[in-house]
Amino acid sequence: MLGSAVEKIQLALTPVFLLTAVAALLNVFSTRLGRVADRVDLLSGDLQRGAADTEFLSAQLDFLRTRSLILDVAVVLATVGGAATCAAALVLFLGALSDADVRALLLGLFGGAIVFTITALVTFAIEMIMAGRGLRVVVRHHQKRPTKAIKNSE
Repeated sequence: MLGSAVEKIQLALTPVFLLTAVAALLNVFSTRLGRVADRVDLLSGDLQRGAADTEFLSAQLDFLRTRSLILDVAVVLATVGGAATCAAALVLFLGALSDADVRALLLGLFGGAIVFTITALVTFAIEMIMAGRGLRVVVRHHQKRPTKAIKNSE
């Protein structure tokens, strides 16, 4: 009976290895968004100091805004992939369990872990989208300010 339970857990864990790849992707996306945010901060500082080439800086901020939107899409897709992987593992896990004595304990432990992981992925995606939106707000704010300053000086 125990050997059968181990085999069932192994079957259910197989798709979870994909989750490691998804986590690595989310880490890369998070790092990239941080780099975009750092670049926005740098360009925004240049605009605030009245850098001569405001048109170029504004174009760069537009480009960074597009990058942040693309990163948002990547985060959502990876999160959905991770959640689907967890859901597949949960379905395999539940389908493989037949022993009523072991089922409740394993469902509570392993099933709970998968549900919490799905929830963590969803909340991470929400946070990344909020970070991307915040970044775009900063970009829009700094793009509007130099244009007004140029019009006022003419």
